[in-house]
Amino acid sequence: MKNYRIVVENDHKHIYSGHIPLGGTNPAGESIGFTNYYMEKDGEPFFGICGEFHFSRYHEAYWEDEIVKIKMGGVNIIATYIFWNLHEEVEGVFEWEGNKDLRRFIELCSKHRLYVIIRIGPFCHGEIRNGGLPDWLFGRPFEVRSNDEGYLAYVHQLYQEIGLQVQGLLYKDGGPVIGTQIENEHQHSSAQWGLTVGITNMWVSSGRDGTAHMLKLKEMALEAGIDTPIYTCTAWGGASTPVPDMLPLWGGYAYWPWIYYEEGRASNITEHPATPEYIFRDKHNNNIPSSYNFEPCYLPETYPYACCEMGGGMVQFYKYRFAFPYNSVPAMTVMKVGEGCNLIGYYMYHGGSNPKGKLNPYTNDLATPKISYDFNAMIGEFGQVRESYKRTKLQHYFLSTFQKLFSRTKTLLPGDTIQVDPYDVKTLRYAVRSHQGAGFLFLNNFQDHVDTHNLEDFNISVDLRGETITFPHQGELTLGKDSFAILPFNFDLGGITLKYATAQLITKMEVDGEEYYFFYIPEGMKGSYAIHSEGIKKATVDKGNCNQLGELTVIEVADSESSLIQLESTRGKRIMIYTMTSQQSLNFWKVKLHGRERVVFTDTNLLVYEDGEELKLESTDQHTVVMSVFPAFEDSFASIRGGELTGMTQEGLFKTYNLKAPATEIQFEYTKMNNERATLDFARNAFTGLKEALLRIHYTGDIGYAFIKGELINDNFCNDTAWEIGLKQFEERLVEHGMYLYVSPIRKGIVVNSNTTMAGWNETAEQSIADILSISIVPVYEISIRFMK
Repeated sequence: MKNYRIVVENDHKHIYSGHIPLGGTNPAGESIGFTNYYMEKDGEPFFGICGEFHFSRYHEAYWEDEIVKIKMGGVNIIATYIFWNLHEEVEGVFEWEGNKDLRRFIELCSKHRLYVIIRIGPFCHGEIRNGGLPDWLFGRPFEVRSNDEGYLAYVHQLYQEIGLQVQGLLYKDGGPVIGTQIENEHQHSSAQWGLTVGITNMWVSSGRDGTAHMLKLKEMALEAGIDTPIYTCTAWGGASTPVPDMLPLWGGYAYWPWIYYEEGRASNITEHPATPEYIFRDKHNNNIPSSYNFEPCYLPETYPYACCEMGGGMVQFYKYRFAFPYNSVPAMTVMKVGEGCNLIGYYMYHGGSNPKGKLNPYTNDLATPKISYDFNAMIGEFGQVRESYKRTKLQHYFLSTFQKLFSRTKTLLPGDTIQVDPYDVKTLRYAVRSHQGAGFLFLNNFQDHVDTHNLEDFNISVDLRGETITFPHQGELTLGKDSFAILPFNFDLGGITLKYATAQLITKMEVDGEEYYFFYIPEGMKGSYAIHSEGIKKATVDKGNCNQLGELTVIEVADSESSLIQLESTRGKRIMIYTMTSQQSLNFWKVKLHGRERVVFTDTNLLVYEDGEELKLESTDQHTVVMSVFPAFEDSFASIRGGELTGMTQEGLFKTYNLKAPATEIQFEYTKMNNERATLDFARNAFTGLKEALLRIHYTGDIGYAFIKGELINDNFCNDTAWEIGLKQFEERLVEHGMYLYVSPIRKGIVVNSNTTMAGWNETAEQSIADILSISIVPVYEISIRFMK
């Protein structure tokens, strides 16, 4: 058996404040500030969890449910780009209505108690035309992204308009807007000018004037009334980083479609390389001034290591199409948090669709789909919830519940990780975050673009000052293929010391004077808890066994079902440990409902409204809903819309509620004209009673296009996964005009012939590959429950 060791003797983190000129107070007396290591709320550690959602890329009618869905995933900050070219496509004509209504979007975030960071550009990137700059700037005699007075005059007008939209919604006014990102990747990244693509392929300037330009933009934002506690900038790749006036933010992506477009490089790339994103490093350590994808222009320990663009997915590029592995997202969270990150941010958290312009119908980057910006995000283009959402939700619960403890812990590594080869998937990757001899062991067995396997027959020793804790005390560990874990040691369970667990902590809750802790067993592991026997009066487990090993009470729990450990301390306190399997944990929710915190198990999506007095259950292709709740609701429901309660049962801690929505079979006619063309016709009221109807298309070919009356409404780069389109927003047009699907073929053996004395060109191909294989429509149901008052 292989033993891995890590020395955790000096786990003191020097934390101080007062040197970062960021922060503020709202009218309620609440405050936001920063130490050199974490964000503070009212003087206490606050673990920020930020998810990107672009309001202009989503239908306004569905904003609120999607904002709630984001919040239910454990996010506490929403970040959103304000794309200049969408709001001022025609010079001098600003649009803030409909899907561009920034003010209403922020008000909805406020309604559901989410903070907001506005990313005001002027340059944004975001895979949108010109990186968000209007086309008409190309026709002006100055250099964009610089301190050229001509350019700044136009930026001044943009900022003034944004300032008017957010007036009264800023933190200082009692609103949710706590932060402003200035520019994006200044002097690091660029985008093509859409006007020139296909001819000369001119690029927008990556910027000049460095930090002087960034500080000028901040000054202009303040003049426009955009006065927020936090100003941020992207810091990677040598981008302009004016500390201490802005908080530098970092990120990381493991899927790089852009490399297939690099001049002189793409022809040599046959397979995407494995990236070093999944190797632990310490990114808040002055003795390690730089590391992979982290080269700060300041001493690392002087500012928090914070992220705004952890890959929550990746958009499909024409030259690189991939089936995105959703496990890569929670694995990325494990890495960034393990490296010392105390403010995480995902790009994207929620996908969307590129809106059409008036002058230029397609506002996207030319390498990406014309309409779709699904991004393989945790929540998809039409509200679809992915496994990455369910996995990261558990991590977010943990980080929020224990933020005051966790934010103070220090990263420690088992040695120099700089030389670790990302292709080495036989060696365990691990790190520790610890404070005063207590903390968490981080494990990773995920690596992008490499086939991994179970890591077996090993244990890990954590050498603390005065003791060594070995995971496990007896036997060995297994970490499943593509899996990861955060395991506690010397953790305080309500006065009883948990020496270690081979299970991952999710959250805790107090019910009638008893403390409940919720864990799940990572893939491949056997769940066990080693508890210091001193202080325990009694220990029992309903499914498993207890053993006394010296000073430890070791409790092994069932592998394939949930279990409950009951501890009674010598002081008479009762502690409960509920353990679930990895698969069961995907259905775990912690919510505040009807006046108290509750745990819910259901494979539907939960949306909570009106301070917990209304609950919506959203289910895809499933009209029966099972919801197990602890503690159970004290009284009957006041009303149920969209379904009915069919039964209730009590088993153990949980009361199970069975509900049923009227089953709906969506009526449509499908005519396949040939392999690559098909039409769909819909009956009136085809979608009545449904929250959404997802069209699923399986096909082979190059690009899938969906049209209504000749207008492109969605598209998809074929990657051998299902292409999904939400139909509800198009309902009236679909009933009247139907839908036309076209799959452009993959063409092999292409010959372009211009052998003529006249201006004639034509293309022939030896082989064309396209076929619409199957079409189905999946109903999305919603049952709404209101509680007795």
